Amino acid sequence: MIAIDGPAASGKSAVGVAVAGRLGFRFFDTGAMYRAVTWLALRRNVDVHDEAAVAALVEAATITVRETDPGSAEATAVLVDGDDATPHLRDPEVEANVSLVSRVPGVRRALVLIQRALAAEGGVVMAGRDIGTVVLPDADCKIYLDASREVRAERRRRQIVDAGGEADYNSLLADLERRDGIDSSRKTSPLTAAPGAVIINTDSLNIDEVVERIVELAT
Repeated sequence: MIAIDGPAASGKSAVGVAVAGRLGFRFFDTGAMYRAVTWLALRRNVDVHDEAAVAALVEAATITVRETDPGSAEATAVLVDGDDATPHLRDPEVEANVSLVSRVPGVRRALVLIQRALAAEGGVVMAGRDIGTVVLPDADCKIYLDASREVRAERRRRQIVDAGGEADYNSLLADLERRDGIDSSRKTSPLTAAPGAVIINTDSLNIDEVVERIVELAT
């Protein structure tokens, strides 16, 4: 089991997919699950600031997670109560609210159970904010990907533009600052490097270089 943690836009998913491909492992982006719950809350008009209501929503929901086909925009597909949330995981409203939903203890407890079940068979690369610290504390290889906020904002801007959208660098930078603050200060499973994790700063590294480093560490 390989755990990859790090802040928003640090390259966890892109790197994780590539590492899994090299090793013949499965890959799961746990952030997709939190985005799916956020989409569900917004769709059902549940106040994302109401932690009790959001927790009750996820506890009552049936959440199914699977890998997507190679080349898909998302590496992890999530169905909630039979509805496919995957096409909506990057919706602007979801982007704006996912950090609020993911800090809810009840949401984290429910999704951690699903994540551990996915990893139980082994041969998995899992990426998120608390994989090495909470979800898979006994993972064979723990990685913490980091990058400066400025580099992450520019990467996110290029990602959006390459997908045909429009993005403002300063707005993205401000949003990352907001999300970093929420992720690192939440009471349940705050974002931090796990004990024993190898910290890789990717500011001056490309994806291939990061992937090669992780594959070397894991084999």
